[in-house]
Amino acid sequence: MASLAALARTFEAGKRGSRQGREARQVREMKHDEIARAAVEGAYELHREVGPGLLESVYEVLLADVLRARGLSVERQKPIPICFRGKRFDEGFRADLLIENLVLVELKSVETLARVHRKQVLTYLRLTDLKLGLLINFGGELLKGNIERLVNGLEEPPTL
Repeated sequence: MASLAALARTFEAGKRGSRQGREARQVREMKHDEIARAAVEGAYELHREVGPGLLESVYEVLLADVLRARGLSVERQKPIPICFRGKRFDEGFRADLLIENLVLVELKSVETLARVHRKQVLTYLRLTDLKLGLLINFGGELLKGNIERLVNGLEEPPTL
């Protein structure tokens, strides 16, 4: 009987552990749009507090801090390797922010965004095989109209 009771305790502990593991995975497995929404909300919060006109690097460190405070995993200046003609180059480029290893964020602090900025993000997405990128320009007086959502093969949510 003692071995049966021990087996039952082990089974129950396993069930609890797997439920907790599932819940932890669900937190880690946020959807692209949830992460992007958190990044955009954080960007608006930051722009309201500090305004336009600072260097891109300042917005980068502050936005990373805002997002980490929301419980997100954020890497700054993440080196992204490039493979070209069979060779791997570890310093192909650096992503300004990589959130939860799913959403790439390219920050700018310019008066107006140019087409080349969008192309840059789309190229980064293609090279990393990431599906969603945000281009955020803190240089405008208003943040509205200065945030672009760019996709690389991500299924777009249906429009209503």
